[in-house]
Amino acid sequence: MTNLTTQQSEAVRHLQEWKVGALFMEPGTGKTRASMTLVNSSPCTGVVWIGPLRTLEAVQSEVEKWGGFKAPVTYWGVESLSASDRIYMNLLNTIEGSCEPFVVVDESLKIKNAEAKRTKRVLEIGRRAKWKLVLNGTPVSRNLLDMWPQMEFLSPKILNMTLAQFKRTFCTTTTITKRIGCRSWSREFVTGMENVDYLHSLIRHYVYECNLTLGITQKWHTKHYYISEANKDRYREIKEDYLSDEMLEWRNNNIFFAMTTEMQMAYAQDEDKLRCVREILEENDPERTIIFCRYIASAELCRKKFPECAVLTIQKSGIGLNMQQYNTTVYFDKVWDYAMYVQSTRRTYRTGQDQDCHYYELTGDVGLENLIDKNIEKKISMSEYLKKVTKEELYECL
Repeated sequence: MTNLTTQQSEAVRHLQEWKVGALFMEPGTGKTRASMTLVNSSPCTGVVWIGPLRTLEAVQSEVEKWGGFKAPVTYWGVESLSASDRIYMNLLNTIEGSCEPFVVVDESLKIKNAEAKRTKRVLEIGRRAKWKLVLNGTPVSRNLLDMWPQMEFLSPKILNMTLAQFKRTFCTTTTITKRIGCRSWSREFVTGMENVDYLHSLIRHYVYECNLTLGITQKWHTKHYYISEANKDRYREIKEDYLSDEMLEWRNNNIFFAMTTEMQMAYAQDEDKLRCVREILEENDPERTIIFCRYIASAELCRKKFPECAVLTIQKSGIGLNMQQYNTTVYFDKVWDYAMYVQSTRRTYRTGQDQDCHYYELTGDVGLENLIDKNIEKKISMSEYLKKVTKEELYECL
């Protein structure tokens, strides 16, 4: 405990008396280090670490950095549990081969969908272990339904209710019906929460939350670029094509993701974006700069033009990595996902960083760029936005 931060020590003290617990600690606060201390203080005879495949290498490096686990450890990709029956059965055999296994589920929002195969399999794994821990860099999700599978994994006794009972007790819902011609279908959405104090009373003993506080600051900058007329023409063609009545009918209105992806790719490699990056690198050390791209083509272009920088795709590297050796981040392509965006900022702003962290947003002069910015500012996902917008409104803002 002597070499832990104050927050890590508090987390260990809060959960040490229980056999199960949740560390909802913001990225960069050192939840891996805290979880190691919790695991090593237990009498477990084996450790099973389940997490996103893209984070496992970084986790192993972090674990080795702090001396490792006392018990033998195996690492498993959560995506593999649903993709491979063989891997799932091997994991069950590993757990059953240990008298006192300790199971850690990292980035536990990956099991938020209670109906998904991976979630059902993780819950089954949880039933076979006495010592369990879930980790997440996002404190309690805005969607309370995400909480049920995480607590159910730790112990059904914590909530002592089914998913349906949980939903009736803590969530308010809205049903939206869509009709096209003679066809109609309905879908229920969680639109609010209630009885939150009651929920807190049920889980408070088993959950530790903390925010990241460092003696440095995060600074955001915006760089504007101007898309070439050729790329703008392509952008407009895609919009007109997708928002035609024929395309809407063919796609059953499920076109937004495909449309915006094609529209964004039309100007993703615009020359003026490269000018913005060059200006940024004139003011910042390229060797301490990360460039996050959404598209493979963008990443390949940036690696060619800016070889001194760490050029990464945000979907793969925006979560789980410790990159405190960098302090400047450039977002070459915008992303809709607010959680992914916040997670990516914490690759540099984390415990151990001793420099102010700078984040540069590249913004083009088309409606899609402004739309993404507004939704990120409001913390609204793409699907949430689509529930509230008409075709005419969408056409106007794009």
